Amino acid sequence: MSITELLTVLFPQLACLCVERVLAVGRSVRIVARTREPEAVCPYCGVRSDRVHSRYERRVSDMAISGRETLIQLQVRRFFCGNDGCERKTFAEQVPGLTVRYDRRSLGLAAVLRAVAVALGGRPGARLADRLGAAVSRMTLLRLLRGLPEPSAAGVPRVLGVDDFALRRGHRYGTVLVDIEAGRPIEVLTDRSADTFAAWLQAHPGVEVICRDRAGCYAEAATRAAPHAVQVADRWHLWHNLGQAVERTVAQHRGCLPEPDPPREPDAGEQRPSAPAPAQRSAAGRLAERTTARHAAVHGLLADGYGVKAIARELRLARGTVRRFARAQDVAELLASTGTGRRPSILEEHKPYLHQRWNAGVTNAATLFTELREKGFRGSYETVRDYIATLRSTGQVPAAPPPSPPTVRETVGWIMSNPDDLDADHEQRLAAILGRCPRLRAARGHVRAFADMMNTLGGRDLEKWMTSVEADDLPALRSFVTGLRRDQDAVTAGLTMPWNSGPVEGHVNRIKTIKRQMYGRANPDLLRVRVLHAD
Repeated sequence: MSITELLTVLFPQLACLCVERVLAVGRSVRIVARTREPEAVCPYCGVRSDRVHSRYERRVSDMAISGRETLIQLQVRRFFCGNDGCERKTFAEQVPGLTVRYDRRSLGLAAVLRAVAVALGGRPGARLADRLGAAVSRMTLLRLLRGLPEPSAAGVPRVLGVDDFALRRGHRYGTVLVDIEAGRPIEVLTDRSADTFAAWLQAHPGVEVICRDRAGCYAEAATRAAPHAVQVADRWHLWHNLGQAVERTVAQHRGCLPEPDPPREPDAGEQRPSAPAPAQRSAAGRLAERTTARHAAVHGLLADGYGVKAIARELRLARGTVRRFARAQDVAELLASTGTGRRPSILEEHKPYLHQRWNAGVTNAATLFTELREKGFRGSYETVRDYIATLRSTGQVPAAPPPSPPTVRETVGWIMSNPDDLDADHEQRLAAILGRCPRLRAARGHVRAFADMMNTLGGRDLEKWMTSVEADDLPALRSFVTGLRRDQDAVTAGLTMPWNSGPVEGHVNRIKTIKRQMYGRANPDLLRVRVLHAD
């Protein structure tokens, strides 16, 4: 391959130019060039002309060469148009693949900067562009973003996914629409109201399937604007709602979680102690006291006829917090997952070895610390020394504490997990809990039946499943079934059809990443451009 051919391959944008000089000026490379063709085509009428009107120098920034900024000093000619009927008398020639009218950047560099702007936005994009040898300001990148054309539409999607995302969490939300079959976003709406989504559906008729979560606004808009479309409730949200109902059920029967104490016959004259009241078994501490006080305040205002919004204003709480307190009939349900507030010691897992060595007569703290370091202990010598001092002061190894009962959340995780994925210990502990509590055993059976429906897309059995749940005394699961009946057609479709909102959730997660890159400073129009143009 000759030098000329090599340069044509490496720098195709310069193939139509006659390069006169190449200069190295500081951190930049300057190329002095002129066009080769004796004539040019009028961009308005398409007539070729060789009558030169004048010449001038044009400076065009190009992609960096070896990390150095490149500037092309291009001699450009202006031609007379040979068509008497053309409205333009003169026109300036353009270099194919290199220049366009009024632009000071080559086509290749402009494409690179637009890609940087779409991927990173303003300030991060400007920092990267500077490293690429194409220094521009953040405002230039934002102008390039706003100048991008609308993405080419491939028609109305047959399967549409819809979900909301936070523009400002707790205050403003937007809506993203995704073509499920193509897996790409097609529109970003500025709010999540039913009217906005319904207006979009009316302007884009032809949607056959709408995948959504269980939010009422999207269901209302789809029913109003696309009554012939099949609404599909997302299976993940159904499983999540079922998990919340199971958590409330386990919290109501948390007394079955610990192992029962072995029976003991009272001595003569000794009275059998009564079981402590639930309030006496509740968690202690400031968090528990605050939770108890808020629970009493919320239910007191509910009894006085206040609504959720009014209670939220009165107590200065979020509406979601007020709803959670209102749903809990007993404060112990809110305190069920509250721990002691104390973090376990870094020495905890090594204490059995320390006790073994202590009983074997090894009582030197430095020796024990060296042995623990070899076993992976990452704490300090002082931690081991202080614990050995405690053993030395008492003169005996403390008895191993009984294993703590599983928390509500752990038990819910075991119930909601696939039995094939549980290890032997968790399976054994769950079996013991279910053996002590028939209602939790019934809840476990309903969970497995629902999971089978989801895995096999057996939505035809939904009515039978809901009837069996309503036959048991499980208030939380009954409440879940009540919600399913309000949206039964969409739930049945979600448990029958292969479509789901997984692609939508993926794009919502990507929107969160883009928002963090923009530091929350950009307007929604820039966010929309980046979402729709991102790869």
